[in-house]
Amino acid sequence: MGVRLLVLVVLSVALMVVDARFTLLKPVRSQMSLVLMQSYWITDLPQRLWQGVASQFGSRTELVAENEKLQTENLLLQGRLQKLAALTEQNVRLRELLNSSALVNEKVEVAELIGMDPNPFTHRIIINKGERDGVVLGQPVLDARGLMGQVVELMPYTSRVLLLTDTTHSIPVQVNRNGLRAIASGTGNPERLELRHVADTADIKEGDLLVSSGLGQRFPAGYPVATVKEVIHDSGQPFAIVRAVPTAALNRSRYLLLVFSDSRTPEERANEAAQAQEADRQGGDGAPVVPATVPKPGATPATPAKPVAPAPAAAAPTTPAKPAAHVVKPTAAKPAASKPPATTRAAPRTEE
Repeated sequence: MGVRLLVLVVLSVALMVVDARFTLLKPVRSQMSLVLMQSYWITDLPQRLWQGVASQFGSRTELVAENEKLQTENLLLQGRLQKLAALTEQNVRLRELLNSSALVNEKVEVAELIGMDPNPFTHRIIINKGERDGVVLGQPVLDARGLMGQVVELMPYTSRVLLLTDTTHSIPVQVNRNGLRAIASGTGNPERLELRHVADTADIKEGDLLVSSGLGQRFPAGYPVATVKEVIHDSGQPFAIVRAVPTAALNRSRYLLLVFSDSRTPEERANEAAQAQEADRQGGDGAPVVPATVPKPGATPATPAKPVAPAPAAAAPTTPAKPAAHVVKPTAAKPAASKPPATTRAAPRTEE
């Protein structure tokens, strides 16, 4: 019995070493995950049944109250979404002005948590999406409140996710208030992150929101990561002690989101953005050509030349002078009848 136990112990240790050092057992682990998937489904079956029964026997009053609450939240979220759409369009216009590559909206897919790593010193979870669903290594995972971690191991129908609070995990972040960059590292505590190598004079304070900076091309930029809870300044140390609380509910969230970022390289995105801007410029240069030709025909008729024409008309007052003389003739003819013929005779003499 003791020899058999010793052989089993040596075999298990050898398998662990081979699994840690080499990839020979990766296909075996993938096949074993198919068997474990069924066990996860069976162990989760009682909870699913209980939720189904509870939803069937829920009271009408609770359902009506919940419906009203959801409608109110829906209206609030729609209002925020409208504002977010306006801000997104404004951001796109500003990036076009800055000659920067255009942002694309990330594609997301809903996943469900089906297991957790029993090791208390490792913060890992298992989700029900795997390689067959298009999941890739390093893919970001988030919940309704913020980033949770990234995929570190793939299986056909499941994946393992390393949480932000694991001691081996770090993520580049920046302070949303002023853009200060830092590195947030896990502490092994599911309710705490630490910022490494933050200068003692850095502008960071309690309550600041930390978002992903996008550096490293692993996590998309702009997603909430944590909120600063405590900042300790020590005059004798070059770096401050900054502790933060993750925004995501790492130990409570059940439904997660897998973020499918743009697979193009930064060079490809920059080239495509440059081509799009060049096409816009060409279209913009072609459009003003029509209004540019419009003033030319207006200039050829010489609209200002017409006001010059009245100058010769003013220079030829002789024509209106004659009618003026004719007007004088009848007025002068009324007081003296002899004078009009004299004037009429003098007029032909002048004409001769």
